[in-house]
Amino acid sequence: MDYTQFTIEKLRSMLDQKEISAVELTQGYLDRIAQYDNTIQSYITVTPELALEQAKAAQKKIDAGEGSILCGIPLAIKDNICTEGVKTTCASKMLEDFVPPYNATVMEKLRAQDAVMLGKVSMDEFAMGGSTQTSAFAKTRNPFNTECVPGGSSGGFVSSMTLAGVRAQKRVAVCGEMPFMFRYRVRSREEERCPISICNRL
Repeated sequence: MDYTQFTIEKLRSMLDQKEISAVELTQGYLDRIAQYDNTIQSYITVTPELALEQAKAAQKKIDAGEGSILCGIPLAIKDNICTEGVKTTCASKMLEDFVPPYNATVMEKLRAQDAVMLGKVSMDEFAMGGSTQTSAFAKTRNPFNTECVPGGSSGGFVSSMTLAGVRAQKRVAVCGEMPFMFRYRVRSREEERCPISICNRL
C-alpha cells in the first residue's frame, strides 16, 4: 500500500489506529524522494536522519494517546523558512551556507504539533519568479512532463506533492496542485526570508 497517496485526515486516522507507524510513513516518503527527486529536483535539502528522529519522537506521543492533528505527519518546508540547524538558502548562492540559529515562528508551531520535516524544497531565488528556474540549487521540473516547468515561486512544493503520489494562483494551473498557505501574520517578519507556503495534500 502506498501511504504517500493519502490525505492528512486519512493518515491521522491510520496513525492513531496503529495501522501504520510514524517511522514507516516517514520512510515511505523518504523512499519516494530517493527514487524520483534526482529527476524532479523538488528538494534543495533532504533531512532523512532528522525526519526519522522526529518520527520516532512523534510515535511515542501517538502511543501515549497524545498525538496532535499533525503529529507524525511528514511535511516539506519551503527553503525560505528559517529552520534551526538546517540550511536555509532561499535558493540563492548568497545564502548557500546559511544555517539559522533559530526557528521561524511557523516552525515552532509545527514542532509543537510534532510534525515531521522531510527537508527544504526549492523555489525561485528569494521567491522572485514564476517558474522555479531561478533557483541556484534545484531547477524543479514539472512531474507530469519533465520538459516543462512547475510554476513558481513555490514550484518545489507542487512537484514534491506529486512526487509523494498526490493526484489532485498560477502554480495550481500548471501542476493542478494546491499548497496550503498560512495567513498573514502567522509568522514574524524577522524569521522569514520572503513570503511562504507549506504544503501537503489537502
